[in-house]
Amino acid sequence: MWQSLAKFVIKNRIVLLAILFVSTGIMGFYSSKVKLSYEFSRAIPSDNPKYKEYLAFKQQFGDDGNLLVAGITTDKLFNLTVFTAYADLHTDIKNIKGTEDILSVPGAVDLIKDSVSEKLMAKKIFPATVITQLQLDSASREFKRLPFYNHRLYNKETHSYLMAVRINKNVLLSPERSHVIAQVSSALKRFSERTGIETHVSGLPLIRTVVGDRIQKEMKVFLLGSLALSILILLLFFRSVSTTLLSITVVITGVIWTVALIYLLGYKITLLTALIPSLVVVIGIPNCIYFINKYHAAFVKDSNNTSQADRKKNALITMVSSMGIVTLFCNITAAIGFAVFAFTKSAILQEFGVVAGVSIMVIFVISFILLPATLSLLPAPGKMQLKYLSNKIVETVLLRVEDWVFDHKLKVIMITAFLLVLAGLGIIRLKTVAYIADDLPKKDKIYKDLKYFEINFKGVMPLEITVDTRKRRGLTGLKALNVFAKVDSLAQYIAAQKEMNTPLSLAEGLKFAKQGFYEGDSANYLLPNSFDGAFVGEYLRPSKDSGNNTNNFTRSLKAFMDSDSRITRISVSMADVGTERLPGILKKISDKANEIFDTTKYFFSEPDRNAPYRLDTIPATESDPMLLDTVFSKTDTIPQYKITYTGTSITFLEGSSFIISGLKESIFWAFLLIAICMLFLFRSFKILLCSLIPNIIPLLITAGIMGWAGVPLKPSTVLIFSVAMGIAIDITIRFLVNYKQVLPQHDNDPVSSVKATIQQTGLSIIYTSLVLTAGFVIFCASSFGGTFALGWLTSVTLLSATATNLILLPVLLLIFSGKRISR
Repeated sequence: MWQSLAKFVIKNRIVLLAILFVSTGIMGFYSSKVKLSYEFSRAIPSDNPKYKEYLAFKQQFGDDGNLLVAGITTDKLFNLTVFTAYADLHTDIKNIKGTEDILSVPGAVDLIKDSVSEKLMAKKIFPATVITQLQLDSASREFKRLPFYNHRLYNKETHSYLMAVRINKNVLLSPERSHVIAQVSSALKRFSERTGIETHVSGLPLIRTVVGDRIQKEMKVFLLGSLALSILILLLFFRSVSTTLLSITVVITGVIWTVALIYLLGYKITLLTALIPSLVVVIGIPNCIYFINKYHAAFVKDSNNTSQADRKKNALITMVSSMGIVTLFCNITAAIGFAVFAFTKSAILQEFGVVAGVSIMVIFVISFILLPATLSLLPAPGKMQLKYLSNKIVETVLLRVEDWVFDHKLKVIMITAFLLVLAGLGIIRLKTVAYIADDLPKKDKIYKDLKYFEINFKGVMPLEITVDTRKRRGLTGLKALNVFAKVDSLAQYIAAQKEMNTPLSLAEGLKFAKQGFYEGDSANYLLPNSFDGAFVGEYLRPSKDSGNNTNNFTRSLKAFMDSDSRITRISVSMADVGTERLPGILKKISDKANEIFDTTKYFFSEPDRNAPYRLDTIPATESDPMLLDTVFSKTDTIPQYKITYTGTSITFLEGSSFIISGLKESIFWAFLLIAICMLFLFRSFKILLCSLIPNIIPLLITAGIMGWAGVPLKPSTVLIFSVAMGIAIDITIRFLVNYKQVLPQHDNDPVSSVKATIQQTGLSIIYTSLVLTAGFVIFCASSFGGTFALGWLTSVTLLSATATNLILLPVLLLIFSGKRISR
């Protein structure tokens, strides 16, 4: 069949090449339309309960991940010159298109009691233009007597000040985000130049924008770098410009199809899919090396044929018939290593799996058409092009390999066992932990600024806690004071945690309001009690025309209560503590919340017999707590309050855990499917066992190295194992297929067959390993820690896989043959 396919390709080469290049031109058009993804919450499946809770929160209260923070540390802020510059910074950022709101010291307000209208009015503390130092000193004293702003807009212990900027969520989902962030950075830079005070900036909008922009830049760098390295290695290998250009044409064509597939499948470029074009180059070049190496070897072997044209044709047919099935299965196993991600429920992993799996099979089709068709049009290879077939250095290495395989089998087994013991000890040390800003370099200013806010304001990562009273209007009237007292108790407990800043909630707003009601006396920064609650509540009740009053304090409170006055939120800014510590911190808060909000059951009133729901449908109505009063009888009980923990910190924890567990499952399925392919290809359990052992050991060694080197398991590093296994198995397939082919030629003698296989495949295996390793080493230039780890750890895995497949695999074949071994 493969000979027939080879003859078909050569016979119809012009038509096939025309079809390929025309279709590639069309795909090139589609590839130019691909866009960068600005979404960062797609790691969790859409049916995940935590994800649903997060969507419900955003629907009720808005996005929690659109706050940018800028900070300075100085004891001279209330110097007239510095404050003027800071106020101008406030104005400059506020005027940037795309920013919705800004909170800072110059824009701080106080609540003033208006006895005439019986309302609390918001009044700016600092005038729009501060003229004298005396005027500034008076305003600063007024500002500092308001506890509400301490640890929110300033930290009096460290003389640090914070400016919080809310960016439009639609802007954050568009390329315009980069322009907005750049304008904010420019404004901060001007302030620093004007005052000499260093500025710090952080927040999810900044981190996500930087990550997105660097993805775009690194995608181009890695692609060009992998192409450049491939060109260099191919030139050194084949010593032929035409052969090198042909190989590069194959992979560039594959890259065009890959990027077009991303667009045609309705996807966008993400941190994962951005890696695929470079992976296509890394996987496509070995295809070229194996095909062309077989072509050249067959051409040299047919030296008795006097016709150059016949030699070339026969060599091309031999190339396709010998390497077609091998390369097909190599690409299938590599595709499996990636495609298993498509079976996870994570959208971002599904996209990576589908695009990578399809792209690898596409590169096989491109190689199968383009290589034989083009080589048939090129002149026969000359002596210079064939010189690499007798490389003295490689021949020396292969002789050394033979020596280890035949004369040091026991040493090979003992060294392997020793490495496995070391790997096992390293695996014990391996941790599973990830951070939101984990992949940013520790020396990066963005990472340093994040730590600045953690030191001075305990962090900027959002955590949201919602308290559901399960009653419509459950947060109104004097009866709600008890609820807010519980909220305040929980908030004070949270504020005492070293990883969390003082939360913002309606309880804080009420304390601020009470202080305003009592003429700004800071001693009254307390929750209203039953005595003064009625008076304060009257001042907080909105008037009919308050909707047009942009300074009305009640409008600010709406962001902390749903429209039914049933659910309130507690917003917390916290440190990026990582997935290892976060569950423990949340459990402590949850335990305290259960204690404060009393987990005893709430007994509902008698049901309304005219209600549209029957008692036997109670479970279905739990999703609509508004109906509980009319559905549950006195004997039906549920907790009085529902406490929900959500926000970006929670979704990140859930997403990281889901990705890691999903990737572990993917590795299992990849291993199983590859084993099935190997069993189908070789029809022997002994061969299957021999093929899997040399590929499991490198994965264990890599895991051990991660443990010893302190590289944790996280979404970006778990990817290494599946990628490496899918690629490394190629070497095994090529070695074993060649072994099966030469076995009958040597009277089924395993010793002679192993020796011949080492000699025939060793050269291409070594060169391919160099190409693969060089291709992944490119990723070490990444500014992302996960991509950097992917580069060097995958390279280590591939190098160890090359060693195990060239040395351990032959030893296993000899041992399992059951025959006396002697050379």
